[in-house]
Amino acid sequence: MKSIVFDQILKVKDVPKPVFDGGESVVRVIQAGICNTDLEIIKGYYGFKGVLGHEFVGVVESSQTSSLVGTRVVGEINVSCGSCNFCLVGLRRHCSRRTVLGIFGRDGAFREFLTLPEKNLHQLPESISDDTAVFVEPIAAACEIMDQVSLKTADKVAILGDGKLGLLVTMVLAQAGKVNGLSERITLVGKHPKKMNLVQHLGVNLVESDSAAALGKTFDLIIEATGSPKGWALALSLLKPRGTLVLKSTFNNQTSFNTAPLVVDEITVIGSRCGRFETAIELLEEKSLDPTPLLQHTFGLDEAVEAFGLAEQPEVLKVILQIDARGEM
Repeated sequence: MKSIVFDQILKVKDVPKPVFDGGESVVRVIQAGICNTDLEIIKGYYGFKGVLGHEFVGVVESSQTSSLVGTRVVGEINVSCGSCNFCLVGLRRHCSRRTVLGIFGRDGAFREFLTLPEKNLHQLPESISDDTAVFVEPIAAACEIMDQVSLKTADKVAILGDGKLGLLVTMVLAQAGKVNGLSERITLVGKHPKKMNLVQHLGVNLVESDSAAALGKTFDLIIEATGSPKGWALALSLLKPRGTLVLKSTFNNQTSFNTAPLVVDEITVIGSRCGRFETAIELLEEKSLDPTPLLQHTFGLDEAVEAFGLAEQPEVLKVILQIDARGEM
């Protein structure tokens, strides 16, 4: 089967198709999305070598549970052992022996077939299209923020970064803000007006990065999703004393920073990674948000190198690989 393999360079390569051995389910991949983490991996992030990709929608080909066969699914990317101390207290995504699809110790979704344990798979309702389903994983990551912080106590919230994740975070928080009137107190800070205009209809404030310093230390909560080390300094310049900074960015570069502002302003810093798929699927099933305006380009698996080159361009949002059209809805 064809796959996209990274080992010093990115290339399309034939690899053996996984065979169902009674354990992990075999999934035929329909579509898979290129995300910023994939782009950082080819720069050296996490030292990963192998098949990339972790945002996907597919159809179960083989599984221990016969009723799963033929169903359309998305899959959680962290594969846990179930028996370590973290797993036993419910921190399965932080399993000390975990592998991570297309990121750490496990080949990913940029191939015609992949394998994952049944417990990682989530069936999709027919109302969610393939184009929408490929966003489940990053939307879940955006929803994780609401499990980590209380939006009720935040008078003003800023999202830094108008890339794919920053826009999805804005959509998720604006949807949550409808309940408590938070939407008009949300500010998206970015570099690209065309990107930011995609969420203008949500009633959030849009501020270009060059003008952000004028906002001053006025925010209670900041979500940093710039994908750049510069986002850290900008966030601290905008946070009120005793504010909360949620870090979403992943990048290959190491960064250094002065800890004094954290101590002096008593800033709370929270790392934020993966989230619950159930929440993301519910939002999409209810049509509470629509991520498809972020989808700009679709390529075939043979065009992967070209697709990655395009995805690296600053003005480009979501690039998807159409791997198997048979499951398209």
